Amino acid sequence: MPQYNVDMNRRSTQPGWPPQSARPGTGVGQRTQKPQGQYDSFNASLLYCATCRQATPTRQRLLLVLPSGNLYEYLCAHCGTSTGSKTESSSDGGILAP
Repeated sequence: MPQYNVDMNRRSTQPGWPPQSARPGTGVGQRTQKPQGQYDSFNASLLYCATCRQATPTRQRLLLVLPSGNLYEYLCAHCGTSTGSKTESSSDGGILAP
């Protein structure tokens, strides 16, 4: 059984380590496609409210419809204070004229 040298960081100094697929910039194992659409957008369910002084459930309200996307505001479900905002980029390429 061959023996390999191990440096102080516990990485192997074996020739050819790390494997070709794990090396950065080799092209193998790199993503060339856009990830699936399951994580395109996130919605906050709890945000800190300064008025209530705790994390509270939120409601999402559409503020503006922009050519680049939609601007949403998060409101505290208990007192109605604005707790944050989010810009969601438009995937259809803009607003359609009638």
